[in-house]
Amino acid sequence: MKDIFITLGLAMLPVFELRGAIPYGLSKSIPFFNVFLISILGNLLPVIPLYFFLEKLLKFSEKFSFGKKFSTWLINRTKAKSKIIEIYETIGLLIFVGIPLPMTGAWTGTIASVIFGIKFKNFLLGITGGVLMAGIIVSLITLGVKSIF
Repeated sequence: MKDIFITLGLAMLPVFELRGAIPYGLSKSIPFFNVFLISILGNLLPVIPLYFFLEKLLKFSEKFSFGKKFSTWLINRTKAKSKIIEIYETIGLLIFVGIPLPMTGAWTGTIASVIFGIKFKNFLLGITGGVLMAGIIVSLITLGVKSIF
């Protein structure tokens, strides 16, 4: 049971997301379907509230000098990394989140969606599709590597 909660926790973290959760869960011999489902849900759970509260959080943090620097850095970095979302919106979000590269996960996709003003319905479609796509790609890679060793 501990490994299931660790898998869920990893999926919820911005750096690891399901890209870390799926390999971890499979390495602990949790059944594939369980790992996949837990990782998808864990990756989506924090980003949906983040979509609604990010603007308020950034505005609050700007009251402090460090918070203002962090907000500016986060917005500029996200804009620079997520041009595809700005241009193609929902489809761009799906591709951005779905291709499991560093700094292209659901957290960054959510931040970009808020910055670029993507409507919630389009955000939800893009982020869910992207997380599912990334989950499939990471699963195939992990299972392929696992079968080699």
